[in-house]
Amino acid sequence: MLPGIVGPSLAMPDMHQGYGFPIGGVAATDWNDGVVSPGGVGFDINCGVRLVRTSLGADDVRPRLRELINQVFRDVPCGTGGEGPIQLKWPELDEVLVRGAQWVIAQGFGEPADGEFAEERGALKEADPDKVSSRAKERGRVQLGTIGSGNHFLEVQYVEQVHDAEAARAMGFEKSQVLVLIHCGSRGLGHQVCTDYLAQMGAAMKKYKIDLPDRQLACVPIQSPEGQAYLGAMRAAANFAWANRQAILHFLRGAFRRVFPEVEIHLIYDVCHNIAKRERHRLHGRDVDVLVHRKGATRAFPPGHRELPEAYQRSGQPVLIPGSMGTASWVLVGADGAMQEHSAASVMARAV
Repeated sequence: MLPGIVGPSLAMPDMHQGYGFPIGGVAATDWNDGVVSPGGVGFDINCGVRLVRTSLGADDVRPRLRELINQVFRDVPCGTGGEGPIQLKWPELDEVLVRGAQWVIAQGFGEPADGEFAEERGALKEADPDKVSSRAKERGRVQLGTIGSGNHFLEVQYVEQVHDAEAARAMGFEKSQVLVLIHCGSRGLGHQVCTDYLAQMGAAMKKYKIDLPDRQLACVPIQSPEGQAYLGAMRAAANFAWANRQAILHFLRGAFRRVFPEVEIHLIYDVCHNIAKRERHRLHGRDVDVLVHRKGATRAFPPGHRELPEAYQRSGQPVLIPGSMGTASWVLVGADGAMQEHSAASVMARAV
């Protein structure tokens, strides 16, 4: 029902009800004639996951696990609201919204290689802080480096099984190795951006004569002033989320090193689950320019894709599927053939 939708809308195997789109929903709209829908991104813009490997084994950590977890709780704040360890001045916040994880790394909160192993290298281009409301900025300014609440978590894990030894080697881990999975997003800033633009788009749909069966699918033409404003603000919120996960990684390293001084900690990959991005895909034998909405779904680019780091050119993009409430998480890789239809990468990632 969305104007300008290209091909089918898709639902991942674990789909469940969400605002507008289901969580686990993917849809592409024509870049020139289609619409952008905040419900296709979600309230937590760039909610995503960041997987970290350590030089420790499960047997190293178990005897000191309680001590480690208590230290992580002290160094990485979690819960509703709350303030983080990095207090931003207003001009600095605008820098974060433009440069994302790269700004955090430049301030000394990270290692140079961290930026290489994040989707989009931790920052979307064409982010526009001026399109982010003062209320959204006020909510986000003190929250950098925080987990939040809801289904967000930081979990110390270990590798129980390896099904593809070559892919595991490319990512630098092996059986029984301790990893950490970080799942969080853009905190109050991103939630406020979505809230602000949903209110605007509900009224703007009448202006553009868009009639939909559900107001939660509120949308506007991509090329309209309202559409471009939302995309500028959404990209800024996405960059805040990458900066947030980068800050969390920095303070996580500190927590581990207080307990295990010699530990080495490296980022495997950071991928977002709630985003709308302009991409080119091949559909029905022709290249199409589309805006891909992914909500509770991740891209899964195959081996050789131009956007992958050199380390993953042969294995394919790491695809990170977080478990919930004690169930196992999964590390997958994008498969050959994943780009045959637009967004089919998401289907292959979640179905492997």
